[in-house]
Amino acid sequence: MNDHEPIVVAITGASGAVYAVRLLQLLCQTQHEIHITISPSGAAVIKQELGLTLNIRQPDLNALIGYVSPWTTSDAIKQCAADSVAHISERVRFHAHDDYMTPIASGSFRTRAMVVCPCSGSTLSGIARSAASNLVQRAAEVHLKEHRKLILVPRETPMSVLQIENMHRLAQTGAVLLPAMPGWYHGVESLDDLVDFVVSRILDQLDVDNSIMQRWDG
Repeated sequence: MNDHEPIVVAITGASGAVYAVRLLQLLCQTQHEIHITISPSGAAVIKQELGLTLNIRQPDLNALIGYVSPWTTSDAIKQCAADSVAHISERVRFHAHDDYMTPIASGSFRTRAMVVCPCSGSTLSGIARSAASNLVQRAAEVHLKEHRKLILVPRETPMSVLQIENMHRLAQTGAVLLPAMPGWYHGVESLDDLVDFVVSRILDQLDVDNSIMQRWDG
């Protein structure tokens, strides 16, 4: 495995945009090239939850990746956000949600993995049925057919039988289903700790070293 292979991050219209932002900040600290795509519903959720209005064609990645939650008191997280912005030009490439001529739409473009975070129910359905209606779903299908790691981070609750069936079908194809379900056993002191729990588990699946959560040691 090439330690510098690109990683694809897709943001869709489920609640939990803050997970995606924190993930992008930490990936910007690595040597990986990061390819981002955002669905229109994903942009709508970002506006609602983060107060950021993004141009879906040319989003302000500085504002997105440099975002710090109003509840954040950690100087380390604030510094990570600032440092990440400095790496955007060298690390990050953005692709419009309806542009099928981008590299991530093709299996010949090699990547390490793809993360859909957060992953909406409609995105789950589109990927499970191999019925891509946007670049997010097409890129996910590419990762499945090329047998590359695909990490899906659903957050909706409760889930319908149809959503569970879609998750089951995707798990059978090799996708990693990683619901945004933070643990409480790691010394939680703030909302940031709950966000970092989920993001740390995503990074573990990407084989990206991290120490942003206290790990269970018995």
